[in-house]
Amino acid sequence: MFWLDNAEPDYGAYDFENYRYQLGTALEVSSLYPKLYVKTFYEQTASPSLARCGWAGSQKYAALLWSGDVPSTFESLRDQISAGLNMGLAGIPWWTTDIGGFMTDNVADADFRELLLRWFEFAVFSPVLRMHGDRGPHDIPPLSDKEWGGGSLYTGHSNELWSYGEEAFAIMKKQLELRLSIKPYVQKLMREASETGAPLLRTMFYEFPDDAHCWELEDQYMFGDRYLVAPILQSGQREHKVYLPAGTWKNIADSQTYEGGQTIVCPAPLEWIPVFEKSV
Repeated sequence: MFWLDNAEPDYGAYDFENYRYQLGTALEVSSLYPKLYVKTFYEQTASPSLARCGWAGSQKYAALLWSGDVPSTFESLRDQISAGLNMGLAGIPWWTTDIGGFMTDNVADADFRELLLRWFEFAVFSPVLRMHGDRGPHDIPPLSDKEWGGGSLYTGHSNELWSYGEEAFAIMKKQLELRLSIKPYVQKLMREASETGAPLLRTMFYEFPDDAHCWELEDQYMFGDRYLVAPILQSGQREHKVYLPAGTWKNIADSQTYEGGQTIVCPAPLEWIPVFEKSV
């Protein structure tokens, strides 16, 4: 697998009409750049690539897109929900984020650690779960010429599950076990995406097109056809209003069941976000 990272053409000035490619001006064709960039690697290696930019058809070349170097804020986390759902609707089902955001000012900040846990809990029910980010503050001395033969750029702090204290580690470890427990289901969704193009992250109206209320919901989604997920998108939030469409739904945290067609107030302690499994 290749981490192609920055797959978009960067410009010092966005004067599109004055940039030229073989196929035309940047204004006409630069959106094709990331797709052709990934295609170049795929045609030679048949390997998937992790890239932060794509275009219609990128999925044809095993492109795994992520949302880029986003800020470590709850506002940014809210953006990820919209980004992932819209990416799926655009036909690109293989999508991920930097858990906790990329640009972190202070790893010791309690607000950041809460954000990290909420982001991790969301990522459990996303196509690809991955930890990544530049963890500030940048107070680690650069690698010296004498020890490493060069280098002057700062490095970030540790970013493993166990890097944020025992409480955070226990929560993320349990969430990771939850992810592993649904691995066969995720594999099923991946096969379905490959065969039909169906996204893993699905808007509520994708699964329930005849339910008018599902066309209005922006803070919950379906992970495949089985799990309804309501991420926590505000600092300090410990409950969430969740709309349950028609059917029977089980809260996976406490196994309590509910009949659909109603909105409920669901507890959301720091240890989990509301997730409901639809009875088949």
